[in-house]
Amino acid sequence: MNTAEQVVARLAGAIKRYGSLTALDGADLLVRHGELLALLGPNGAGKTTAIALLLGLIRVDEGSAQLFGGDPQAIEPRRRIGVMLQHAELPPTLRVGELLRLTASYYPNPRSLQESAALAGVTDLLKRPYAKLSGGQQRRVQFALALCGRPELLFLDEPTVGMDIEARQQLWATIRQLISEGCAVLLTTHYLEEAEALADRVCVMSHGKVIHEGTVETLRARVAQKRIRCVTTLTATAVGSWPGVSETRLQDGRLHIVTAEAEAVVRRLLEADLQLSELEVQRAGLAEAFTELTRDAATSVASDQREAA
Repeated sequence: MNTAEQVVARLAGAIKRYGSLTALDGADLLVRHGELLALLGPNGAGKTTAIALLLGLIRVDEGSAQLFGGDPQAIEPRRRIGVMLQHAELPPTLRVGELLRLTASYYPNPRSLQESAALAGVTDLLKRPYAKLSGGQQRRVQFALALCGRPELLFLDEPTVGMDIEARQQLWATIRQLISEGCAVLLTTHYLEEAEALADRVCVMSHGKVIHEGTVETLRARVAQKRIRCVTTLTATAVGSWPGVSETRLQDGRLHIVTAEAEAVVRRLLEADLQLSELEVQRAGLAEAFTELTRDAATSVASDQREAA
């Protein structure tokens, strides 16, 4: 499979305006066969618009949007996708099994009712009316509907909102299974631990632009801050006065330190406290990297706006 065949969805220089508001400003985005791309960004970053373009719900004003190399509004590409949006209106009186049978009938080679239900963990709900389900149960049914057509590309918009921990873990396991079988997934989520656990690549958006694209590791590496934990006789106040230390706190008998100079701080800790124990050094998590990246982008936009004014 060559590079062109691997790309199942693409935005190239996509611009979308709503009146005076530019929702997407030259966005480039691609999703490859057999990978999960997590699309991250604060509210208003342009994620929903990007997905709507790839789904063919709206058209670009400039640039292009492609689904399996074709027009996202054409029927053939759309038969190859599954969609789980953040908000869904489904017939409330239909039973779950009826909803699955109806949705599967739209696809040329759907999964069986039993397979779809098992993958989404809704086998015990098949005879229940949709309106009688809890919010978390309804999300699991929506996931079953998204995968019942045996999609090659699955759009998941905040899929685990309202789910309990067990249901979330089951959904994660199913997503990993689908990816291993070659399905591509475009995921948007506010649960950054979800992106960290599942994503092959992350794409961070801010103010309609893509400001970072790469692996979780490359995003985390952009943040200089590291976290140190240890058991020590040194006080948080004393360590907090050291050069390069930006934050200290004592919690559960351990000293927590945030610093961009981890190596120097560790050496000083070892020199200052011969009884030091349980020393741990961690790089920034995805949440910290995301926060720093989007904060920098927002500061840059604000500066540009002031200069333009």
